[in-house]
Amino acid sequence: MNCFKKLYYRTYQSCFYCMIPFMPYREPKILKNNGEVAKVLADEKCQRVMIVTDENINQLGLCESLKRELTRNGIEYIIYDHTVANPTTDNVEEALTLFKDHGCSALIAVGGGSPMDCAKAVGARYANPKKDCNQMKGLLHVHHKLPTLVAIPTTAGTGSETTLAAVIVDSKTRHKYAINDFHLIPNYAVLDYKYTINLPKHITSTTGMDALTHAVESFIGRSTTRKTRQEALEATKLIFANLPVVYNEPTNKEARQNMLEASYLAGLAFTKSYVGYVHAIAHSLGGKYDIPHGYANAIILPYVLKMYGGKINKKLYQLGVYANLFSKDTPLSEAGPLFIKAIEELNASMDIPTKIKEIKEEDISELSKTAIKEANPLYPVPVLKDAQQLSEIYYQIKE
Repeated sequence: MNCFKKLYYRTYQSCFYCMIPFMPYREPKILKNNGEVAKVLADEKCQRVMIVTDENINQLGLCESLKRELTRNGIEYIIYDHTVANPTTDNVEEALTLFKDHGCSALIAVGGGSPMDCAKAVGARYANPKKDCNQMKGLLHVHHKLPTLVAIPTTAGTGSETTLAAVIVDSKTRHKYAINDFHLIPNYAVLDYKYTINLPKHITSTTGMDALTHAVESFIGRSTTRKTRQEALEATKLIFANLPVVYNEPTNKEARQNMLEASYLAGLAFTKSYVGYVHAIAHSLGGKYDIPHGYANAIILPYVLKMYGGKINKKLYQLGVYANLFSKDTPLSEAGPLFIKAIEELNASMDIPTKIKEIKEEDISELSKTAIKEANPLYPVPVLKDAQQLSEIYYQIKE
């Protein structure tokens, strides 16, 4: 990468970093259960709401308690449960039509990142009827307040209940992009382990690794604050301590609640400090091959950390010591490799592979360009790379 591009990217990132104290970041109000959700909506005079979820969650009956509480408080509801793993613009338009046709005034997202992203995009479209999703992609193009949005995570990983982003796939081009705006931060979030207790093991593992990726990428980047560093440290410690537990003991209530807390903290951290090339690569794969985001992040994370080399050893040392992965006496030169090894061992213990079989060699050039377009100049990564350099990661993870 030539020096002028590097200078531009770093200047761009520095400007955003300097603006962090002045930006209208906010945190959702935490609710304990569905009863509190219904009460809040009743207090806000919401007569009809739309629950945005996916077919599997709806069939598992995870929305039943919520529906009962809404009915008990005199609130009508309609369900949109066609959200796919990587929500599309078609999903958004279908849900928006349903929302408007039934005169809804609030959105409740029940699920992982996909239903939450879909609900956020529906709210953004409702607030901006003359703009499609593509016209709102990027930074701060929503402008208007959304209908009341409640986020109920059923996985401990995405952190979407805290974030200002909605990641959407264009149904025609399959291009995956983010809409980023402070108006997308949910008004309320429910952190209740009961929603996660019956998760399949492969969802528990990959969403947990998604949260770890958020924590690590936000911590090693160049736009951290004291608060985001502490959030990332706490999240990392909680994940290494509790993810193996919930994977092997799915009904462990304390560990499930701890994972929700970790996901929430990691979400707060990366909302301000951003992510990096792991996410950019994962988004390109999700858009092209419909690969689940957490699964992609879990596989990609060790490769990208190795790509950064010794530049991140000090920060990986801090993460590793805080998470009790090794002692304070560990040399910096060993800390980075040890931390990466701990990630690889955690992946292996949960049967997460080291390669992605869907990647086709003829797609790599296009994929790397898509990832770089997302990442540069926005993501304050430790070491800047261009598309050609990033393509090496695709070859490494290709089966």
